[in-house]
Amino acid sequence: MKQGNELPRVLAIHAHPDDVEFQCSGTLALLHKLGCPISVVTMTAGDCGSAEYGPLEISRIRREEGRKGAETLGADYTCLEFLDLQIVVDNDSRRRVTEVIRRLRPDVVLTAPPVDYMSDHEMTSRLVRDACFNASTPNYQTQQQTPAAPLEKIPHLYYVDAVGGIDLYGNPLRPQFVVDVTSVYDIKRKSLACHESQRNWLLRQHGMDEYLESCDRWSAVRGEYIGVAHGEGFRQHLGHPYPESDLLQRLVGGKSL
Repeated sequence: MKQGNELPRVLAIHAHPDDVEFQCSGTLALLHKLGCPISVVTMTAGDCGSAEYGPLEISRIRREEGRKGAETLGADYTCLEFLDLQIVVDNDSRRRVTEVIRRLRPDVVLTAPPVDYMSDHEMTSRLVRDACFNASTPNYQTQQQTPAAPLEKIPHLYYVDAVGGIDLYGNPLRPQFVVDVTSVYDIKRKSLACHESQRNWLLRQHGMDEYLESCDRWSAVRGEYIGVAHGEGFRQHLGHPYPESDLLQRLVGGKSL
């Protein structure tokens, strides 16, 4: 955790390579410009995200795309090597996520929302929420050979938008606040463009082309909430005993709705 006048450390952790870039890379770019250390973590390497390559080859490709996307944002990259469609909430998973949070020592964590269109996203959200809590508990053991030390306190926790901004029944989900990312939107787009294999997969599996254009449209929807060209929406986890101060909004000037 930060000491003295050090800027907060920021961790963005989501299920698959490209989730972070699509949902919150503009905000990460703003934080990087401020001088905040940034880390990007994906739970999986995207091993099921291809109709052309086997799981080992597509994982290799998508890890490299994840590294390049993070590098575009000035961030380091880690993959926790869970498997696609197999992320579950159990003690081993909690230990793995808690360990990476202890190792990276963030003050601010951005992660998947509790309700989203697929299980990997929702399980990631729950595991990160639990790990933020567990990371500051000294007697919670991650059972690693060289475990990182517990955090001094629970980090600020924020959820990115669900895909499409809707719940499981198609009802719109309103963010708590929106960050204006217009000034860094070219960086967001560049980071997302690193994930070329995902564009090909979505075209084959879901009939979705215009990978970058869909990002343009969605950021415009969120930007419209606050009267700007491009925005990213968030909600803060405010349950006991997580921090309640609006650290992320103060850093990047998010506007409450």
